[in-house]
Order: sequence, then structure tokens, then C-alpha cells
Amino acid sequence: MKTLIVHAHPEPTSLNGSLKDLAVSTLEGAGHEVRVSDLYAMNWKAVVDAADYGTDGSRRLDVVRDSGRAFDTGTLTPDVRAEQEKLLWADTIVLQFPLWWYSMPAILKGWVDRVFTRNFAYGVGEHSEIRYGDRYGEGTLAGRRALLSVTVGGHESHYSARGINGPIEDLLFPIHHGILYYPGIEVLPPFVLYGADRLTEADYPDIAKAWRQRLLTLESTEPIPFRSQNSGDYEMPSLHLKDGLESAGRSGFGLHVRG
Repeated sequence: MKTLIVHAHPEPTSLNGSLKDLAVSTLEGAGHEVRVSDLYAMNWKAVVDAADYGTDGSRRLDVVRDSGRAFDTGTLTPDVRAEQEKLLWADTIVLQFPLWWYSMPAILKGWVDRVFTRNFAYGVGEHSEIRYGDRYGEGTLAGRRALLSVTVGGHESHYSARGINGPIEDLLFPIHHGILYYPGIEVLPPFVLYGADRLTEADYPDIAKAWRQRLLTLESTEPIPFRSQNSGDYEMPSLHLKDGLESAGRSGFGLHVRG
């Protein structure tokens, strides 16, 4: 297994940093290849601008068009090309980050914004009245699997079905479905640590045991059964889920998960 770990926490000795290090040692110890993109250590540039695409700012920037052109011509900046090459190399991707304001840290979102360019992560495949591109289960990154490893400050009950913060599945849906599944990556159920700010050193051995277990079973873990866009579950061209396919009482994001 070839695993890319994308790590997004500014403190190397944080819980996130420890989980990243443990992932590296566990996977390498099991004979797997591992590469790490430590975004803060890399001083990753988190904002998209004309320089990413080799434009000089003398004309209006069109991120969609210009990112696709730069990808096609091989003129994306070297840092972006390097991350795309890592994604193509990997068969498994782990995103390690704290949940900040109900989402990923800005530096990680900036990694997505810059690396997931047109003609790489989106805009691929046939676009017609009967097919709206290769996405949601198909695309450039199909055949790969991804896992979110997320630390959360709040209590687990706050992120339950009736919890005030909303279900963790709903909060992570934009990342799971809209970022990872969109270009074809199968998404594994997340590894979530709640109450991270209150954990002590005495808690860590149990956390490490659970994390090692998840890492060593990545290849056998069943992914979240998202519906593929082009599998026949959706009307074309409206892309509305066909009537009667949902489970009784299911609505919202849950409509796009089978079973």
C-alpha cells in the first residue's frame, strides 16, 4: 500500500502531530510506503492566485479556465504539480487535521483549492444530456481510498443526531462527498477523537491502539457507500435522486448514501 498523509496542524508536538507520526511508523512498520505533506512545515501557500497558472495579472483571472490550461500545458507551479503527482502515486490518502469552525483548517482547504485543478480533479469526462462528466465515484482519482483523521474539541454527544453541533457525518459530508468522492476517491468512515483539548497523556495509549488498528485495517475497511453519479440512481440531466431509492425516513445528505 502506498499512502499519502496530508497533515495540517501548526504545532509539531500536538495530538495531530503525534497521530501523523504514529501513522508513518505504523504503516512503514507493516511494509507500506508512506509520503507526508506536512503543510505548515512546507510553508504551504494557501491562496489561489494568477501566479499558480503562469499568468502575469495583466488580464482577468479565470480560475477554472486558467487552472485547466495550466494543467494541460504542464505550467502549474512546481509545488502544485508535486502534490498532484503524490496523489497519483498513492492508493490511500489520509487527511490529518483538527476540526476548526466546523471544517478543515484554512491551509488544508488551500491545499485542495490549489491542487484539485480543472482537468485533474474536475472537468473530466463526457459532458452531455446523458452524462455530466466523470465525477462522484469516477474521475482521475478513482481506485484510491481516503480516510479523515480528525480531532474535535467538543463532546461526542454534541455531534450526535440530536446534538447541538449537528451530526459529525453531516459536518464531514462536504469533505467526504464534495472533495474526496467527487474526483472518484472511495471514502472510509472517519477516525474521530472527541474532547481533544481535555485528553491527557494517560489517555494516549488507548488512542494510539485504536489508531493503529484503523491504520492496519485500511485495506479491508468498507467505504461509505455513496451513490455513484452515473450508476443510474440519478435522473439526467437534473441529477435528482430517482423517487423511491431512499431508505424510509432518510433525507438531506443521507439520500446520497446507499442502504
